[in-house]
Amino acid sequence: MHEELENFERNHVCDLVETPPNCRPIGTKWVFKNKQGEHRMVVRNNVRLVAQGFCQKEGIDYEETFAPVARLEAIRILLAFAASKGFKLQQMDVKSAFLNGFIEEEVYVRQPLGFESARFPDRVYKLRKALYGLKQAPRAWYARLKSFLLKSGFVMGSVDKTLFLLSHGDEQRIWLSLMGELQFFLGLQIKQGLEGTFVHQANYTRDILKKFNMGDSKPMTTPMSTNTVLDADEDGETVYQKEFRGMIGSLLYLTATRPNIQFVVCLCARYQASPRTSHRQAVKRIFRYLKFTPELGLWYSSGSSLSLRGFSDADHAGCRIDRKSTFSTC
Repeated sequence: MHEELENFERNHVCDLVETPPNCRPIGTKWVFKNKQGEHRMVVRNNVRLVAQGFCQKEGIDYEETFAPVARLEAIRILLAFAASKGFKLQQMDVKSAFLNGFIEEEVYVRQPLGFESARFPDRVYKLRKALYGLKQAPRAWYARLKSFLLKSGFVMGSVDKTLFLLSHGDEQRIWLSLMGELQFFLGLQIKQGLEGTFVHQANYTRDILKKFNMGDSKPMTTPMSTNTVLDADEDGETVYQKEFRGMIGSLLYLTATRPNIQFVVCLCARYQASPRTSHRQAVKRIFRYLKFTPELGLWYSSGSSLSLRGFSDADHAGCRIDRKSTFSTC
């Protein structure tokens, strides 16, 4: 906690001031979290002071909140390009990143619990910079980072606003801002070697298997049987909708490195509004396939070319709902 407050002072995040009239300061909360390494071992105990952003009101506490986030497609293209060209990949984590973003609105927050000022316990903090939990915090951090990179000579991508390029003769540098620990959120694990780059989500796969009690299930060699045909199944028994949607959502995040399950997952996702037992069984079959192949991922060979190749497949009137062709590409 003391280290977190020292970061506040070092970055000059806020000033202790008298409470303005008719002001309702935003509350703060301590959030504790264990940071794990690649092998699921706790490497650090983190604590962070966050603002209760749900109390903010649009037009008063914030105006704009949008901040661009790197798309998964951009990450995969960057990895393929780096592997083909022999670029070295490096990841940099900015400590207390959001505490560096300037905010334009007047925002007041209460003093952190347990660390109130002995001389001025009734005063509040007026923020100079963003605080974790604020609606505008991601946007403020992106604006600060963007300004720094552009002043350093980087050129922002015309399509992807999180991609920045810097060229010095034959030397090139590429910066991709993930914004908000996207890599940690998706559980991406990236291993780079001389022969190429391997990206997988093995730890994330094991986590969702455990979450949905599929860790001890019987493994399957395929995500779906070739003779399985899903439809609305209106006469089937209904299942718990929240759990079904949670399973689909977890699998959709896994498609970041597992395109081999994307078609099946999207097929099952059509029935989230009214899931039946047959739909849940199809989703459980996908989990059983993950139990059989937890370590699969994407391999980008250093000897591969950057030529784009695509594959497609379709069957006539394959959908039993609208009798349209089922079409897939990769």
